Amino acid sequence: MPVTGAARPGGREIVDWDDAALIAGRLASPGPVAPREELESLVASLRDAAGRAVEPVLEITRMSAADGRSLTASTLSGVLVVDRPGWAAASARSMRAMTEGALPVPPRGVPLAAELVASAEVGATLALLSTKILGQFDPFGPPDANLLLVAPNVLQTEREMRVRPADFRLWVCMHEQTHALQLAAAPWLAEHLRARTQTLLRDLTASAADPRQVPARVAGTARAVYSAVRGTETGARPAPSLVDSVLTPSQRQAFDEVGAVMALLEGHADVAMDAVGTSVVPTVRSIRRKFSARRSEGGTGTLDRVLRRLLGMDAKMAQYRDGAAFVRAVTEAVGTDGVNAVWSGPETLPSAREIADPVSWVRRVHG
Repeated sequence: MPVTGAARPGGREIVDWDDAALIAGRLASPGPVAPREELESLVASLRDAAGRAVEPVLEITRMSAADGRSLTASTLSGVLVVDRPGWAAASARSMRAMTEGALPVPPRGVPLAAELVASAEVGATLALLSTKILGQFDPFGPPDANLLLVAPNVLQTEREMRVRPADFRLWVCMHEQTHALQLAAAPWLAEHLRARTQTLLRDLTASAADPRQVPARVAGTARAVYSAVRGTETGARPAPSLVDSVLTPSQRQAFDEVGAVMALLEGHADVAMDAVGTSVVPTVRSIRRKFSARRSEGGTGTLDRVLRRLLGMDAKMAQYRDGAAFVRAVTEAVGTDGVNAVWSGPETLPSAREIADPVSWVRRVHG
C-alpha cells in the first residue's frame, strides 16, 4: 500500500518548490565559458543597460506610475544579474508566491512518490527554461531584485546571433523594463493574475477523480501556467501541449484568458523595444530581424522541437506575435494613449477573443 500525503503532517503542498529549485539548479547547464574579466564586464554592462533602458521606455510608452511617483532607474526596478541556477531558484520562489495555498495535498492524500515526481518534473522544466530566458521582471520578487537578467544566456545569444553586445543588452533590458513599467502603471495586475492562477489550480486539484492523478495534472498545469505567465495561435493552433491534456473545456477557457493578458504584456513590451530609434540602439533593425528568425526556428534538434511543443513554448511564441499585432492595431486606431487604457483596471483587459480582434476591444473600451 503506497504511503500517502494524508499519513504525513499537514500543511504541505503538492509541489515542493525548494526541492524543485534544488533539482533545477543541479540540472541546469552552466552556459558559455568566458574569461573572468569578460564575465565581470558583462555583469556591469547589463546593470548599466537596465538603467539606461528606463528613459526611452518611458518616452515610447507614455506611461506613468499609478501612484504618481517619478520613475527612474532606481525606482522602477531592482536589477539582479544571475546565472542559470540563480534564475531557477528565483523563479521557484515566484511560482511559490503565485500558487501559495492553491496546491494543498488533498485530505484523502496522494502517494508520496507522486509528490516527489511532481516536484522533479517542475524542477526539470525550470532547468530547461533557465537556458532560454534572457531576462524577467518578477512582480513577486523583492523590490531590490525584481528584474532578473540571465548573464550566460545573454552572452550565448549575442554570440550566436553575432550582434553588437552593447546594443543587444540595452534592447533586452528595454523589454524587461517595459514589464516593470506595466506593473507600476497597473499595480493591481500582479494580484489579478495570481488570483486567476490560484483559482484555476484549485479547480484542477478538486476535479481530479483519482488522488493519484493530482500531482501529475498539477505539475503539468503548473508548468503550462508558468510558461504562460512568463510568457494561441490565431487560426492554425500549435501542436497540443501538456496543458491541453489536463484541462477541462472551462479550465481551458480560464487558462486562455490568462494567456490573453500575457499576450498583451509580452506584445506591448515587444512593440516598445522595437520602437526605439537608432539613436538609442543603432543596430535595432538588424537585432530584431535576427532575433525573430531565432524565435521562429526555435532549436534545430528534434528533441528541442518536441520539448517546445510539450511545454507549450510554441504557443508562447505565438503569444508575442498576437500581442504585438493587437498593440499595433489598437495604436493605429486610437493612438498610444488609447492603448494605455488597458492599464485602467481588470475590466479593460482584452479577452482572448479581443486579442485576435483588436477592433472589438477598441469598440468596447473606447466606444
